[in-house]
Amino acid sequence: MRVKEKHNQKLLLEGNDDQHVIWALCGKYNIVESFDVIDCEGISNLNEQIPIRFKQSDIRTVGIIIDADTDLKNRWDSLKSILETQGFIVPEVIPLDGLIIHNNNLTMGVWIMPNNNLNGMLEDFISFLIPKEDQLLPIVKSTLNHIEAKKLNSYSLIHKSKAVIHTWLSWQADPGTPMGLGITKRYLNTDEETCLKLTNWINKLFNSP
Repeated sequence: MRVKEKHNQKLLLEGNDDQHVIWALCGKYNIVESFDVIDCEGISNLNEQIPIRFKQSDIRTVGIIIDADTDLKNRWDSLKSILETQGFIVPEVIPLDGLIIHNNNLTMGVWIMPNNNLNGMLEDFISFLIPKEDQLLPIVKSTLNHIEAKKLNSYSLIHKSKAVIHTWLSWQADPGTPMGLGITKRYLNTDEETCLKLTNWINKLFNSP
């Protein structure tokens, strides 16, 4: 979703699902709206946006949230080189609590889904929020395994986490609920450790004095 930009702090995201999840988490934790949440419509566009954003005269902070996908190290190394061209000193490994670094009056933040430590994507992060006592998730996984064993799955295995979370959401009280709304409707547990780390990173990046 296109947003009317009104802040000198930007959070750049890969897609629309990410945007709605972040809005839902910010609402849940009453995070002050001091930054624009921008759907860059893909990782390539997001990477191109980074130097462009830092050329804006009034910019103060740029944060990005991206997926590790199948190779966290490769994704981090690629991003690291982009940030170094902007004058930032970047650590060899992304911190588990998310990256926040400074270059003069500019601040940069990075979170790599799902938790800065594992390969995966937004849907893997969301799967962490499924309540521990949930009895549907094992059935979802068993069903998908059965489908895959019979080679009936149309989805690729690298996107299995998408199949898992969207199947699980389709079995809730309001079938087909999107991930962001799943947070708002409290199907998902936002008190989970990784979720708290993410929201703390957002707050520290954009709302610290």
